Amino acid sequence: MKPGNAWVIISRLCIPCALGEHMVTVEMTSHLYRFFPKLKDQDIKVEAGSVADVIAAIEILAPGFCHYIVDEQGAVRRHVKLCINDALVVDRKTLSDQVNSGDTVFIFQALSGG
Repeated sequence: MKPGNAWVIISRLCIPCALGEHMVTVEMTSHLYRFFPKLKDQDIKVEAGSVADVIAAIEILAPGFCHYIVDEQGAVRRHVKLCINDALVVDRKTLSDQVNSGDTVFIFQALSGG
């Protein structure tokens, strides 16, 4: 990955709180487990913060995840949809939407084929 906005996301790594306070749950489509089998059957919980912080925390668990979700400019890739609870993430360019303690972030990858 080239230095730039995407590198900023990786450099803001967020380590989950030891006491489990201020945590959010992350759920994703089962198709993503094919690329990141380390995440399968895990209860993924990371510290609350921005969407960028959440993705960076998942990157710690599964290296390469960030690059799969965001492009070289740090924006969410077109084939990926992110939701916080039941609302789509608004800021797809800098991932600044805030995820609060107790929220759930859903990561969906669009599938295509012929």
